[in-house]
Amino acid sequence: MRVIVVNTDEEVAPDLRAVLLSIDGVRIVAEIDEPAMLAQAVAQLPAEILLLHLDPNPAGMMDVVAPVIEEFRGRLAAVAMTEDRDAELVMRAMRAGMKEFLWKPFPPEQLAETLQRIGGEMAGSGRKLGRLITVVGTSGGVGATQLTTNLAVELAQIENWEGASGPATRPRVVAIDMDLRFGQVAMQLDIQPTYTIAELCETAEQIDAHMIDRAMCKHSTGLHVLARPSDFSQAEQINAAQAAGVLAALQEHYDFLVVDLPPRFDSSARAVYDMADTYLLVLQLLVPSVRNADRILRELVTTGYATERVRLVCNRHGRESGYLDQEDVEATLDRKIDFVIPDEWKTSAAAVNVGAPLLTMAPRSRLRQAYAKVAQAVASHADEQLASEAAATAEARRKGLLSFFAGSK
Repeated sequence: MRVIVVNTDEEVAPDLRAVLLSIDGVRIVAEIDEPAMLAQAVAQLPAEILLLHLDPNPAGMMDVVAPVIEEFRGRLAAVAMTEDRDAELVMRAMRAGMKEFLWKPFPPEQLAETLQRIGGEMAGSGRKLGRLITVVGTSGGVGATQLTTNLAVELAQIENWEGASGPATRPRVVAIDMDLRFGQVAMQLDIQPTYTIAELCETAEQIDAHMIDRAMCKHSTGLHVLARPSDFSQAEQINAAQAAGVLAALQEHYDFLVVDLPPRFDSSARAVYDMADTYLLVLQLLVPSVRNADRILRELVTTGYATERVRLVCNRHGRESGYLDQEDVEATLDRKIDFVIPDEWKTSAAAVNVGAPLLTMAPRSRLRQAYAKVAQAVASHADEQLASEAAATAEARRKGLLSFFAGSK
């Protein structure tokens, strides 16, 4: 259930994002704060629902969005939120093809029920999208890229999988390098890409299966890789809408998308955070890494992202000199560390230098076993159980949010 959000009120953006990401099945593919950009976004991005926050200027907003709603009627279900109960506004919206109005104040549960009902009608029965997993390092050199490549390789080995691409012996998995300037995903797998993410971004609104197949590098383990652009000039030309369009298209063709994302909060990164099912935050038991992890978690909370989807990964655990105590770090972050990757520096460095995953380089190593454990947790009910443990917290958080729904904004 993919949603394009249109909202010009900066004050309500974090709360609106928080409640949307707490709704089961909802993925935000774009957040538009300039209504003039809506037509382009709708043309580029696959989505089922268009959610419009009309306030603080409902009439002016309708001037811009009504032609878009009418043009894409049948492909998108438009839902509006507003305090304005003007009958003329409502009639104009309905003539354009608005699916439903929600008048503020209303409880968040009403929005959840509305989106799930309409999303089910629009998406059809049995339709699944691939699961998007972001891997973010808390600082350079913590091992996020090696986790990305090995996690993706291990996911591609799972047997008897049935997912977004239908019944299959193994899932279809793609590793995507979103470090557009300095990414090393292809290098760590000894791949020489002919095409990269830049080629897909050039026609993000017209991506088909043939284009995807041509852009991918195929690894011997069964993994597909979408490499970073070849040069800096291509990276500079990629915007958030293009990145979101590529990811949304790939979700229709792959069961798992593993994204190597550098630690940043620009518009392209926010697009990935919006769409992600799981955030793997990679840290080491070192003061700079822990401080950055704390900053990232706080920023996610402040901006309304679903922190219950975050999984902390402690990398290179086991060195004895100069490292912080794990329990102290968990107390500082007020979160448990979900996965621990052991320190096997020689094995890790050798794998990077020859461009090989641990599956083929050192299949019996503790390091490879740790990567496989993360993959199994992400793919299986184990990760769903981790998520369900946070469900009560997420529900309470959702009920306590959105003061503008209660009419105070």
